[in-house]
Amino acid sequence: MQVIGLCRFSYPAIGGFQVTHPSPEDRMKSLWAPERMASRFATFEAYTLPCIRAQTDGDFTFIIVIGDTMPRTYKSRLQELVADVPQIVIREHAPGKHRRVMSGVINAERARSKSPCLQFRLDDDDAVALHFVAELRRRAGQALPVLSDHRSLAIDFNQGFVVHSGPDGISAAPVRERCWTPGLAVMLQPRTRLTVMNFNHSRIWERMPVLSFPGEDMMIRGHTEYNDSRQKSAARPVKTTLLDKDHEDYFRMAFNVDADEVRRLFSPAHQAAFTV
Repeated sequence: MQVIGLCRFSYPAIGGFQVTHPSPEDRMKSLWAPERMASRFATFEAYTLPCIRAQTDGDFTFIIVIGDTMPRTYKSRLQELVADVPQIVIREHAPGKHRRVMSGVINAERARSKSPCLQFRLDDDDAVALHFVAELRRRAGQALPVLSDHRSLAIDFNQGFVVHSGPDGISAAPVRERCWTPGLAVMLQPRTRLTVMNFNHSRIWERMPVLSFPGEDMMIRGHTEYNDSRQKSAARPVKTTLLDKDHEDYFRMAFNVDADEVRRLFSPAHQAAFTV
């Protein structure tokens, strides 16, 4: 069963953001500002990349979508970071309608198969448990009888953490939330060209059956000042607590997230050294 993950890395989409910009050029200027890119690379290096690199089941593809005019410095840095992870492919695209471009990227990677396709998406400050792909494949096998009557089905791992990162390390709060993007995947019949990008995660339960699996920490959702979803005044605050040594060890074991690396990446010296 093919597994495809997707990460939009500062891609200047038309639509797809809660914060609007007058033009694609204005969006690029905002997305690729040095201070913002310093933060996004830090979260990607601290959270997303380590957990993808260390998946116990390596039979998957993880697509990173970037703009085709991303500054060379950023593009080269990203290529160097992922060079040792065979599951990762970088795809460059000109600005286009968000869901259409992302769905096209996913479908271009889909294999011709009689088996369903499993798809998930992460932001560049999210992480998943090291056995996420393995567990996703296992649960999908159990769900095949349900899928037989539907074109799609959602698998929801609804437990994990919200994190803030800084020079002191990782602050976290445990969460149980229905259909949050980092813990959510969609299982699609081979005959449909719909993708995980065709559905609003918060209302996906209106469109298909959802199998939710509580009881195990399977996701990390990052909160930073640059999160698009947190730019609105109605964004819900989350109180987090700095991890102690035992919890830092747990994050390393469960997600391959190293608090010492977080401290390094978010140190003032490292952030100040990030220039175009």
